[in-house]
Amino acid sequence: MNVSKLRITINQKSLVDISFGITSSLALVGQSGSGKSLTIKALLGMLPNTMEVELEYDSGFELIAGDSLAFVPQNPFTALSPLTKIKEQFFIPLAKAEKLFLQVGLGIELLERFPPELSGGQLQRVIIAMALSSEPKLLLLDEPTTALDPDTRVLILNLLKSLQSEFGFKILFVTHDMNSARSLCEDICVIREGIVIESGKMTDVLQNPYDGYTKTLIDANFANRKFRL
Repeated sequence: MNVSKLRITINQKSLVDISFGITSSLALVGQSGSGKSLTIKALLGMLPNTMEVELEYDSGFELIAGDSLAFVPQNPFTALSPLTKIKEQFFIPLAKAEKLFLQVGLGIELLERFPPELSGGQLQRVIIAMALSSEPKLLLLDEPTTALDPDTRVLILNLLKSLQSEFGFKILFVTHDMNSARSLCEDICVIREGIVIESGKMTDVLQNPYDGYTKTLIDANFANRKFRL
């Protein structure tokens, strides 16, 4: 079984000290302030030099953003230049961009459009296509469906599952939404204040959480009628 094991330590006031393994798809779940954003920035090399970051991994590939690691951000509306045609924001041959567009369910004519001319769901598909252009080994997702309506959210999650089957990349899905996490990922890691509270198979943790913090996250989804076992 090919498992990517990572440990991330951010030493400034011990902000984050977590470790986890990714067999296929892992949801990193926690409330605001739990350390999710710091974890993303550490993986992408985006933390300031004043923070001491230790990143240990055993993955069989180098964790290099733009090479083996690709990133899909939370808000597709801010990820692209609104004044530049979409085709000009791909740094790959046009033929490859057209192929990727078809693989994410977009018509190639949209490459001639400007980002404000597309819907949120279409823009998120554009971002996913861009992420896949580097043929990543690990796809890092930062709440990629938060800015989308419920129907489009389901479409994007189903698309990601289909693309993972086709391309063979692993997924690290950073979210606070248990329902989306369950839809996309096989495993879950719950963090709070920079440490791991609970982890395991998604079904096992959701059906029988042993930590009160995890139960609170699940109950919050029930209260919002987002989540059903």
